Order: sequence, then C-alpha cells, then structure tokens
Amino acid sequence: MSLASVVLTAAAILAGVGLFFGVLIAVSNRKLKVWEDPRIDEVSALLPGVNCGACGFPGCRGFAEAAVKGEVKPAGCTVMNDEMRADVAAFLGVDAGQANKRVARLLCAGGNDVAVRKADYAGLRSCAAAVAVGGGGKGCAWGCLGYADCAVACTFDAITMSANGLPVVDVDKCTACNDCVEACPLGLFTLLPLNDHLVVQCRSLLEGDAATRVCSVACNACGRCAADAAPGLIRMERGLAVIDYGRIELENVAATARCPTGAIAWIEGRQFAARPVTRITELAASAA
Repeated sequence: MSLASVVLTAAAILAGVGLFFGVLIAVSNRKLKVWEDPRIDEVSALLPGVNCGACGFPGCRGFAEAAVKGEVKPAGCTVMNDEMRADVAAFLGVDAGQANKRVARLLCAGGNDVAVRKADYAGLRSCAAAVAVGGGGKGCAWGCLGYADCAVACTFDAITMSANGLPVVDVDKCTACNDCVEACPLGLFTLLPLNDHLVVQCRSLLEGDAATRVCSVACNACGRCAADAAPGLIRMERGLAVIDYGRIELENVAATARCPTGAIAWIEGRQFAARPVTRITELAASAA
C-alpha cells in the first residue's frame, strides 16, 4: 500500500470517528438537555449581582431560580431597595412580600473608655493577628479588640469604627451578608432581625467583681434581667444572660431596667455602646 493510500485511509478513519462522536454528542444533548425557564436570566439581571448570600441562597442566580419557582418572595433579597423589589415582583406577576430585614449586632459594649487593657499590642493591626499573639492585650479575653477586621471585611461598607474602638453597624446599609460574622475571630457578631430589640452586649464568662473589674459594662451574672423579663425569655447560662429569640413575642424593655452595668440593652435601629457606668481610669486604678 502506498503512502498516499495510508494517509487517506487514516484520514477517513479519523473523519468517521469524529462524525460518529459528533452525532452521539448531538443526540445526547437533545435527549439529556434540561430545560431552564428563560425568566431566570431576566430576574438575575434585575438583582444586585453581589452574590452575598444574605438571602440564604449561594448567589443571586440561586435566588432568581427560587423566585421564578415561587419559593421565595422578591423581598427576600435584603440588598434590593423597594423599587428594585417592585420591578422583580412586576416581572414575575407576584406580590413583593415583606422584607424580614436582619442586621449584624455586636455582642460587646466594652470600648476603650470602659474596658481595661492589661498590655499594649504593637503587632499587625488585625483582630485575628492580635488573638493569635496573646489575645491582643485586652483585660477581657472575650471583648472586642477594635482593630476593624469586621469593617474591612464588610462588602457594603456598613461598619465604621467609633471613637472608643467599637464597630458601629449602619442598619440601613447592612444586608446581613455574614462577612463580619466570619471575620471576627472572637465570634462577637450575630445576625438578628431588626425588630429583635433585646441584645446582650457581653460574652464574658467571668462573674461578679471579676467581670466588672476589667470592663464596667460586662454582664456580672446578677440575674436581674432574667427575673424582670417575661418567663422563659431570658435564662442564665455559665453566668451570662441568654435570650431565647424563639420567644420573641415575650420581648420587653423591662429586662434592661435593673441591669447594673448596661450589658443588656434595648436597641432601636443603630446599635450603640451601653452607658459607661465607671470610667476606664477608675477601672485601671481598682485593678492596680
């Protein structure tokens, strides 16, 4: 057989194999293709496209798929404003629903003005780095270090640092995206519905004078909040007040009335630090 014949035979075989697999792929695609509602692309285009996950879905497309199926209302996207929600609702021909807005809450009120520092930290200005190196020098091992990892991580610029070194969440900008929760190495952020007004602004496991000696707004385990609250709303665990948010219908401001330190607070809108019962200079003097 000549060289030309060998080349032509090989080319024919390759062409035949290619044609066979091409037909097989085309038939498989027709048989196995999953139909997708074209409205999903349209809804995706109307969404913010930030893929923050605050809605509970892995991204905006996941939310769009659920919205098209009727599994979620447009108001489930907390990043959209009212006009954007109305546009999605009008496109799908559904009610926009009510947004159950959640925001990040800080579980610490111990700013630099009310909490003692046992040492100066001179390392990388990062909470994660400070925790890795002796805890950052704060007297309370559970308190906010104030190096702004949460603010840096926030996708929506909803967190700023106050003059006393505590992160302040802008509830209008906050979308409950969870960035700050993941960024805080001490687990001091939690996501709560905006209308859950009671917040325990302390995570210290110290009790009594041992707690207030290092931070004047620490929970001292007195239990007065639990005694004053509706039955079952607040319980004491390991010396710390714990709110049962499943019983939110029982929530009332009375639980904060006799708190001697301001560790438990009733918050309307933007969270702010509890009242400073004792100034930092007095704390430092008592700790010396």
